[in-house]
Amino acid sequence: MSVLRKAKAEAKAEEKVEKELAKARVEVAHEVRLAKEAEAEMDLHVARAGMIAENEMAMYANNPPTSFVPSDAAAAAAAANISMASGLTMDGTPCTIYMAGTPASKKLL
Repeated sequence: MSVLRKAKAEAKAEEKVEKELAKARVEVAHEVRLAKEAEAEMDLHVARAGMIAENEMAMYANNPPTSFVPSDAAAAAAAANISMASGLTMDGTPCTIYMAGTPASKKLL
């Protein structure tokens, strides 16, 4: 009798281990499927972005957009309205300020 119970217990334990392994394989397969779906969705978005970029480049290939360049008078008027603290100077490039006493290579933005 004890031999029979021992054999049943071993078979039951082995079956439990196999079920756990099967459950783990199912979970892995599920995660792999989700990863593949996400990758395919990402590829679709990249392809769409590429098509949009190509359309934009084609649209501006013959008509490049014009950039705003202020006239000398407008630039002078804008510069006149800027109040500067003592010891600060502007060199003409936007957002570049030189502090009094600092070398020109150390620009503060």
